[in-house]
Amino acid sequence: MHQDHRHRVEVGIQSINQIYRVIVNRKMDNSKNGMPKSVPYIIGNEAAERFSFYGIRSIMSTFLVAQFFNPSMNPMLQNVAEAKSNELVHLFVFFAYLAPMVGGILADWFFGKYKVILYVSIIYALGNLILALYTHDLTIFSIGLIIIAAAAGGIKSCVSANVGDQFDKSNEHLLSKMYGWFYFTINTGSILSTIAIPIIYNKFGPKIAFGIPGILMCIATLIFWMGRKKYVYVRPSGPKRENFVSISFFAIIQLFKKKNGQPFWERLGEQHHFSAKSIDGVQAVYRILMVFSFTPIFWALWDQNLSEWVLQAKKLNLTVFGYTLFAEQIQTFNPIFLISMIPIMTYVVFPFTERLGIKVTPLRKIGAGLFLTACSFVIIALLQESIDKGNHPSVWWQILAYLILAIAEILVSMTCLEYAYTHSPKSMKSTMSALYLLGISLGNIFVSMVNGSIADGGFFAQYTGASYYWLFIGILAVFFVLYLLIAKRLPEKSYIGLED
Repeated sequence: MHQDHRHRVEVGIQSINQIYRVIVNRKMDNSKNGMPKSVPYIIGNEAAERFSFYGIRSIMSTFLVAQFFNPSMNPMLQNVAEAKSNELVHLFVFFAYLAPMVGGILADWFFGKYKVILYVSIIYALGNLILALYTHDLTIFSIGLIIIAAAAGGIKSCVSANVGDQFDKSNEHLLSKMYGWFYFTINTGSILSTIAIPIIYNKFGPKIAFGIPGILMCIATLIFWMGRKKYVYVRPSGPKRENFVSISFFAIIQLFKKKNGQPFWERLGEQHHFSAKSIDGVQAVYRILMVFSFTPIFWALWDQNLSEWVLQAKKLNLTVFGYTLFAEQIQTFNPIFLISMIPIMTYVVFPFTERLGIKVTPLRKIGAGLFLTACSFVIIALLQESIDKGNHPSVWWQILAYLILAIAEILVSMTCLEYAYTHSPKSMKSTMSALYLLGISLGNIFVSMVNGSIADGGFFAQYTGASYYWLFIGILAVFFVLYLLIAKRLPEKSYIGLED
């Protein structure tokens, strides 16, 4: 009996492997396009993992309120309950985007990308198991969330870098196509999960709704493991002395030492034996950080579309074309609008703007994105004012806000990644990616702190209802003005085409 069962499992795994290779390899791994044989496994892993991550997040806000913070749905407790939910949700995102820096260091210096992705994915799946089993225990459920956040973040910086590792000079011209597939996979996983998981949650309850993402994470891990003989492996390099952190540390020490008339950076290099290339790389990082210093406030607002906006949607008229949506499904509009607007912005809006004589620079894109983010929140704030008066306005207004926010994301997020790549030397590009993700983390910890203050009756407790959204609009307005003043003074230095 046991042998028969084992045999069937082995045959089943082999069959899955064969079917998967036939379906995906036929499209992506043939001699004509030169795609690496590892690509299907990377794509399959990413699709399943993203389905798992966004599936969990799609129902997290509403589940926490209904299950732990206000199960009786007492209107008097709703504001505090939503604040407690938002505090935990944004703490989850904080850890998810803080961990990539740690995961990147572990992969690049000590273990290599494959081991980090595989072993952390197993931990990831265990975190999913905890969620499914402990939907009635807030403490253990929260531990599961932190495990998932740390694991998801830990592999985030490794997965995208692992994609690039699979290519060499013979097929590097296909790398852009590969990243297109990669980005498409991320958004496809997000769309499918944010449609399906809310339906499952409302029909079958939280255990099944959190259990299915866990199953998908197990599948993601299995797919990644199946490709182990196909990957190109980059050996870990060990700790490097000339990195951003160490050079910055010694730079701070130099600030307190007596000057001898020698330029600061030159003195730093000579006294601590740092190369001119490394010094230049660190200087580039600081220039880019001037731009990135404005991204935390963008992400502080943006990430609320997956938490606060979902809770607001429960109070709207959710009828769309005669079909009543679940509140959790509204967030699906973000990836849909994002995918559809990228080509429109790239091939229509930007060329049209250039023809009008307005040069479309990265810094101008970011500024426009910050402005549009504020506009999307104005719509949300006005919606909330109507809700506070006892009305149930149409969800179409929130959908409009999602559209504007998607355009803002294109202008800010994609442009920042482009700016970091073009304005940093090769040796510092990974550092810039990690620091960019850190901005997302900082934005979310701020939102978590604000909601924690509301829940505890602190300073921000006065900002509930519509005033909560106007608060963030006001903060963004201040940062927007500062950005306009600083952006025009930032020096430009492109490293594209330069030897590193």
